[in-house]
Amino acid sequence: MALHFVTDDAATAVVGDVVTLTGPEAHHAAAVRRVRVDEAVTLGDGRGVWLEGRTTAVAPKEVSVLVTGRAELPAPSPRIVLVQALAKGDRDELAVQAATELGVDAIVPWQAARSVSRWDAKADKGLARWRTIVREAAKQAHRAWIPEVEGVARLADLVERAGAATVLVLEPSASERLTVVASVLSDERDVVLVVGPEGGIAPDELEALRAAGARLVRLGDTVLRTSTAGAAAISVLSAATGRW
Repeated sequence: MALHFVTDDAATAVVGDVVTLTGPEAHHAAAVRRVRVDEAVTLGDGRGVWLEGRTTAVAPKEVSVLVTGRAELPAPSPRIVLVQALAKGDRDELAVQAATELGVDAIVPWQAARSVSRWDAKADKGLARWRTIVREAAKQAHRAWIPEVEGVARLADLVERAGAATVLVLEPSASERLTVVASVLSDERDVVLVVGPEGGIAPDELEALRAAGARLVRLGDTVLRTSTAGAAAISVLSAATGRW
C-alpha cells in the first residue's frame, strides 16, 4: 500500500498539479519513511480529499508529488463520537489513538468526577497533544477524514448532547448489551459513546445522563480498561452500521 501524507494544499490540487510537502511532513516523508523518486504515494487534506500521485523530487525539506488522481470522499454518516474521560498516565492517549485507527469521527475529552488526571490549568496543552495523536493515527490508518478533537466537556455538556444525539454510556452494570442496541440504530443522528475514567462513572453522573435520555449499555460480562473500552465499542458500532 502506498504511503500516505497530509497537507492542506491537497484541498485544491487537481490532476497534473505538483503538490510540495514541506516542514515536518517533508521530513517525515524523506527521512523517516524514506520515499524515493517515482514512488507511488497518496495525499489528503484530512477533510475528504484523496489524491494519488508519484514523487518527482525528494529532499529533506521538500518532497514534490505529481497528482495523477483525485477523489472527494464523503464523511461517514452517522458519525461516531467518543467521549473519553481523562485518565492517568497514557491510558486516555492510548484510547484516542486506537479510536482514531478504528474509525471514530470526533473525540471529546471529558473531565469526569472520578478522573485522576485534571486539565484545569493545562487544557490547551492536553488538547494539542490529543490532536497530534489523532493526526498521526489517521495518517497511519490512511483515513480521508481526520477526526475532530473538541474542547473539554463537563457533565452539563454531555447532558445537552443527549437531546440531539444517540448517547450510549458504557457501564458494566447496565442491563442492555451494546450489540443489541447497535443492531437497531435507525436514524442519522450522531452516536455518542461515553467512556468513564479508571474508577468508573460516578452514580450522580450516570443518573444525570440517564435522565437526559442517554442509554446505559455494556459490552459483555467483563470490565474493560478505559483505554480499551471505547475501541471495543467502536468496533461493534462499525460492524452494526455497515462500515466494516
